[in-house]
Amino acid sequence: MTASIRLLVVDCNIRDDRDAYELAFGQLPGAAYAVAIAAVSPGIVYDIALPADAGANLPDPAGLAAYDGIVLTGSSLNIYDGGAAVARQIELMRAIYASKTPVFGSCWGIQLAAVAAGGVVHKNPRGREVGIARRIVRTAAGAGHPLLDGRPATWDAPCSHLDEIAVPPGETTVLAANAVSGIQAAEIRHDGCVFWGVQYHPEFTLADIAFIMRGRLQTLVSEGYGASDADLSAHLDDLETLDRDPARKDLAWQLALDAEVLDPIRRRRELQNFIEQRVKPNRSRRG
Repeated sequence: MTASIRLLVVDCNIRDDRDAYELAFGQLPGAAYAVAIAAVSPGIVYDIALPADAGANLPDPAGLAAYDGIVLTGSSLNIYDGGAAVARQIELMRAIYASKTPVFGSCWGIQLAAVAAGGVVHKNPRGREVGIARRIVRTAAGAGHPLLDGRPATWDAPCSHLDEIAVPPGETTVLAANAVSGIQAAEIRHDGCVFWGVQYHPEFTLADIAFIMRGRLQTLVSEGYGASDADLSAHLDDLETLDRDPARKDLAWQLALDAEVLDPIRRRRELQNFIEQRVKPNRSRRG
């Protein structure tokens, strides 16, 4: 019998955000991330680390090296605000690099990986990107990169972020971009470790996006994402309806969403590619 793939899910959310997510969905966001991976790459077992919490018991490089792969979730934190919760996560990311374990991150995860390797993250001067990241395209370097295997020439993906990588660390290869974010996917090499990451959220469902946007409803209306609270709420109602029933062709057409978002296998393509092309091969080599 083939042994299960052992993953460490680094849930980067603060406790209040985790509790709110669990109340809405019945599981912690880190567990939801693991479930999304298991849906496209069955046969994983996982542990969850909570580095935003004071006193969290976090593994050192030797402990991290015992995992076949590591994944980092998103977070509502802003890395430039600093503070203990941010500092702990930067130190953990540096330990992950030192462990040489294959690692993947979404949104906050790619920002954390960039800063831990010497890059800079700041508030995106083009503003917030929320709901769906539109018209993501590969760079020349991303054209044949295995992280993006199976993606078409242009695609959309769930997203929610205010910040961007302003100065990537030295050994960064930008793989995809769009009009809002100059780095939508990247490979970062640091301290002998290879990180793959995306600024969007391949692990998110439409219900996840609606949940996040409802929590910022008035802020989003003030930024022009809806004519009123009621107007934006109606849009989010449609997202949740389409999440429950992806066959609703009328809503998919009205919301301009195709199979890259609605088909869970295609939406999670980067997660599957990470497991199949980074974790499994390296697991074999590492024994």
